Amino acid sequence: MRVSEALAADLIATAHELADVARVATLSHFRTRDLAAETKETTRFDPVTAADRLSEERMREVLSRRRPDDAILGEEFGKSSGTSGLTWVLDPIDGTRSYLSGTPTWGVLISVRDQDGPLFGIIDQPYIGERFEGGLGRAMVRGPMGDATLQVRTPRALSQSILFTTFPEVGTADEGAAFRRVASKAKLVRYGTDCYAYALIAAGQIDLVIEAGLQAYDVQAPIAVIEAAGGLVTDWQGRPALEGGQILAAASRELHAEAMALLNG
Repeated sequence: MRVSEALAADLIATAHELADVARVATLSHFRTRDLAAETKETTRFDPVTAADRLSEERMREVLSRRRPDDAILGEEFGKSSGTSGLTWVLDPIDGTRSYLSGTPTWGVLISVRDQDGPLFGIIDQPYIGERFEGGLGRAMVRGPMGDATLQVRTPRALSQSILFTTFPEVGTADEGAAFRRVASKAKLVRYGTDCYAYALIAAGQIDLVIEAGLQAYDVQAPIAVIEAAGGLVTDWQGRPALEGGQILAAASRELHAEAMALLNG
């Protein structure tokens, strides 16, 4: 879809308004004592809280007012149809386990996409007050240290790279084994930062994120932000990863290729 200057400005402004209302909603429950959590799954703890639902509700209220013809895909309330050809993809709290634990590595993920993929995305960390945005000609972070342009790190070998993932097991047993082949070659491996790890690639702090079992709402905002900063995000075979699944995000094509070769044995 060709995006006019006026449409781009409206999409960016709408995304920021979504992030603003989600900040208020999520911070109203963060680090409160005995926050209740239900689980979405029976075989493992996959929590959802009142804060997740409130955050998405507030964002949907903004979209119903500002962009009523756009479709919505949200983690908590599913799909809403639209007629404009644009879809807002919302993860009201990415990293609810971190949220419940009081760690400031969860975030709010917001993106708007057309039939080809995300046009613009935001990774927002409300407690720290950092907002990473990318797409439609923008690549920047705003936070306690001021504003800065997003730019991935200079290319380096895997042996000199920093690799992140959220869960040590990384999906199935086979996927975990594939991850460990890459991890064994990296300089430093860290766990548990959810969407914040993708923001760190865009900010030039780390080199790789490898994950599995993700959903569309987990990845579309990170794709927009990382690509705007000069990196790339694919599945483990180098294909588009718009719907989630296995994710390989890298600061450079050279490092991406090196990691992908190890992931595929």
